[in-house]
Amino acid sequence: MTAPEQPAVTVRTMREDDWPAVLGIYREGIATGHATFEADVPDWERFTNSRLPGHRLVAEAPEGEILGWAAVSAVSARPVYAGVVEHSVYVAAEARGRGVGSALLQALAASTEQCGIWTIQASIFPENAASLKLHLANGFAVVGRRSRIARMSYGPSAGQWRDTVLIERRSPII
Repeated sequence: MTAPEQPAVTVRTMREDDWPAVLGIYREGIATGHATFEADVPDWERFTNSRLPGHRLVAEAPEGEILGWAAVSAVSARPVYAGVVEHSVYVAAEARGRGVGSALLQALAASTEQCGIWTIQASIFPENAASLKLHLANGFAVVGRRSRIARMSYGPSAGQWRDTVLIERRSPII
């Protein structure tokens, strides 16, 4: 017996009216303790001002529910690094394992390549095996491990120094 086919998602540009759903998904990720060093979700203004326009995406179910989001930030203001971004990708708990993360990463790769961005990178907690697996399946490679890179400020790991795995996707066309 095969698993039932999951409905397709549409990946589109994030709008301000998507913020309540994006905020909820972001909060879910923070609550895991393995998604980010951030302890709180920023407000819409801070979120949108810190992410590059054109690369803030949501995955939307056919009935309109937002199932995940992805966005990128510049890694440096120096012109030589204009083609390098750091990304975030979050999938709603109920949508995990349904291809939403892959759809977002593939759309993010396409949008960044169209704008001349040659490297997408991120730091992932080694405990976040699902995220590492997702990224490796979508063209990312492990670059290295950053030991004790920062101290966790919240949750069960509060006060502990955490390692991260540095990953990147280099564009094959730029």
